[in-house]
Amino acid sequence: MVRLTGGEALVRALRAHGTDLVFGIPGTHNLELYRHLPAYGVRQVTPRHEQGAGYAADGYARVSGRPGVAVTTTGPALLNIAAAVGQAYSDSVPLLVVSPGMPLRHPRLATGMLHEMRSQTEALRGVAAFSHRVSSVEEVEAAVARAFTLFRGGRPRPVHLELPLDLLEETGELGPAAVTAPQLAARFPDVTAAAAALAAAYRPALVLGGGAREAADACRELAERLGAPVVTTANGKGVVAEDHPLSLGVALHTAVVQKWLADRDVVLAVGTELAESDFWCPPPRVGGTPVLVDVDPAQMYAGQPADHPLVGPARSVLEALLAALPQRERSADDLSDLREQRDVPTRDRDARWVPYLAAVRSVLAPDAIVTSDSAMCCYYGALPHLPLAAEGRYLHPTGFGTLGYALPAAVGALAAAPGRQVLALSGDGGLQFTVQELATAVQEGHPLPVVVFDNGGYGEIREEMAARGDRPLAVDLATPDLSALARAYGGHGVRVSTPAALAEAVRTALHTPGPTVITVPEERP
Repeated sequence: MVRLTGGEALVRALRAHGTDLVFGIPGTHNLELYRHLPAYGVRQVTPRHEQGAGYAADGYARVSGRPGVAVTTTGPALLNIAAAVGQAYSDSVPLLVVSPGMPLRHPRLATGMLHEMRSQTEALRGVAAFSHRVSSVEEVEAAVARAFTLFRGGRPRPVHLELPLDLLEETGELGPAAVTAPQLAARFPDVTAAAAALAAAYRPALVLGGGAREAADACRELAERLGAPVVTTANGKGVVAEDHPLSLGVALHTAVVQKWLADRDVVLAVGTELAESDFWCPPPRVGGTPVLVDVDPAQMYAGQPADHPLVGPARSVLEALLAALPQRERSADDLSDLREQRDVPTRDRDARWVPYLAAVRSVLAPDAIVTSDSAMCCYYGALPHLPLAAEGRYLHPTGFGTLGYALPAAVGALAAAPGRQVLALSGDGGLQFTVQELATAVQEGHPLPVVVFDNGGYGEIREEMAARGDRPLAVDLATPDLSALARAYGGHGVRVSTPAALAEAVRTALHTPGPTVITVPEERP
């Protein structure tokens, strides 16, 4: 037995579960946590805003495959990270947020204590899988283990743990650090029936979401074995390489692919909700016989009910499907006409990004990581028109649709994979939600191109107003000199006006320490 403070018990528990990096900002109430990070070999990255800390931890988790951990202080700091927690919940990202809270013996009536609020746990329960207030030093390690069990044994979603201020400094006796986070055992009693349906299909298709990423090889082999074309959600982008003959890329939002999908006789959907955020419209029916694979049993009936529900980790279930299928590959239909129709931009002005994105792609390595914002150049441009190799990653804030994700997520991605190329893609509106994280990128020192398409304000909302017949209001905004701003933070900045100039600027930025903001001015449609 050893006697530890609550703060040290928490750091020890994090380290026991493999955490060696946290994102956060020191504050008056969390100093007992920070005191113990160096002794346990946990590195600290200091963003300039807690929302940035959350997005960076999110990006780290998506790239590393390990939970991202963020530390805040009390009150406003915790509320600052709430948007990032909501985004992680929407995209099934394992994010652990740790914060102090009011003392365990704090009176229910307000006393005017620093950062006092009615209930931090109630505030976070609205956006996290759960928010738990620890009640003793001895409970700390069990609470951390509960969080990591969720991350590893079910659908990963964000968790908030609150340590009352008095417990941070109070001591308790603990034994060896407990690690109780088993992997979920796959449950697939209906695999044989699902495999028979897939083997008998004349027009099969695969729809891959973010939950399919752990099973990329099995997804590709299934597609080839079945001769089944593959379409992905935003979070599934690149699970099967987008230059693969069977890939249709991110195209669920196009009418032609929705119509095509409805005509499939069997659709295997892996790790996706098949939700409005995937189709950009109320979800249409997909195929005659849906086979759904998901680690979350609730997803089997959340939308279109599954004829063959297969609950378990994607890799285990798909490997079982492969074992049950005949050992032969079927030829696929010619997809050239469908691709040609798919590649017609959904609106004429969407084509403006295509040559610039092709220029970016031409200088990126196959395993490059691209982080994306909730910006027009990203969801209309890069999602469908920036091809991704199987080795690469594309990180996008789907569903919750937060602005300001790209830059801090890129910082987190570089922390997870410092040897890989990372590029952030944003708009002038979204970048300014978290532009202060340029300072964090300078501090970390890794090369980071930040490509910003500047349409002078909130372009998407401007167009929606115009489509309603409204006069645009509060959407035409003056953009600061982003190149000068980047230099003021200690980074680099340049403006370009052609695809060739963009390619050269990105190439240079990939070999220049620190962030380089590359602004591409756009004409308003």
